[in-house]
Amino acid sequence: MATTVSEANARSIVYAGDLQKRSSFFQGWERARHGNLHWLAECFAEAMGVFFYVWAGVGSQAVFVIGNITKQAGLSSLFQIGFAYAAGIVLAIVICSATSGGHFNPCITIVQMLFKGFPPLKGARYIAAQILGGYIACMLVYAQYHHLLHEVQKALPPATLAAIQFTPNGPAGIFGNYLLPGSKLGLAFLNEFVADFMLAIVIFGCVDPSNVLVPPSSVPFVIGLAYAVAIWGFSANGLSANAARDLGGRFAALTIWGKDAVGPQKGYAAISALTNIPATILAAIVHEFMFVDSSRVVPQSHREFYDIHTLHRHHGPAALAVNDTHSNSSDPVKGQIGTNERV
Repeated sequence: MATTVSEANARSIVYAGDLQKRSSFFQGWERARHGNLHWLAECFAEAMGVFFYVWAGVGSQAVFVIGNITKQAGLSSLFQIGFAYAAGIVLAIVICSATSGGHFNPCITIVQMLFKGFPPLKGARYIAAQILGGYIACMLVYAQYHHLLHEVQKALPPATLAAIQFTPNGPAGIFGNYLLPGSKLGLAFLNEFVADFMLAIVIFGCVDPSNVLVPPSSVPFVIGLAYAVAIWGFSANGLSANAARDLGGRFAALTIWGKDAVGPQKGYAAISALTNIPATILAAIVHEFMFVDSSRVVPQSHREFYDIHTLHRHHGPAALAVNDTHSNSSDPVKGQIGTNERV
């Protein structure tokens, strides 16, 4: 889809390099990063974004589980866990989205590939980076809490530890997603599907450029709040909400505790990891059919957001306009500028 650059913004461009000059070393690195190594920076940003989200949330879960096992009141709570994940999402979007586009979820990447022309190879890289980011975050949380977890496991009677280990209340449940004993897989699927559908509707609604009530600067907080609401209300029924969080945590649990970390509930690992894919796809379809309206006016805050990305000197669409022989103006940033999506 073509992007129109506001002429007022095109006449008053100020690049970050105009305000703060970088050393020749970092200028050379930027040239490489904008060239053949562009994929490295983008994948790093995706991994780092998921890392923020998972590290914040799993850290809070670790305190909660340890507090419950040791009967120490006041060590985290469901409210704190939801708020921690929300804060992690805010950090991810604010710090990393300008580099990669801010998917931070394999389901969002899959939707972009299916409906928005996102390159499949780039999508595969993003998904691998997202899962890696979740895995590294979980392994670091484990390293940071290793001593306490070791002491907790050593203090519990073997039978008690075995009964709770691969549940939300056990040490492994800090990292991998497990159901409470006696939970039904069908209800777990329904819970996951509905929560993921609602989260995706919020995400797509937030990034709708015609949504005047959610300017770009508010998007991280609204999406973060939506995840917090889902965790506060439905995590007790089993909730992944992000395949990168689920798979990263599951792989971490497998690394630490071996194959038993798959979990005692046969089939739940697949439900937890994969349900959010069809839920997010359905949400994208519903949003396109029922909420998108091309006749709406795009507010100035969204136009400025699009202009900033379009006018990127090296890999924004404006870079193509220099050679655009169909341009109506000698100014390379005026008129209609096509997208420049690299593999």
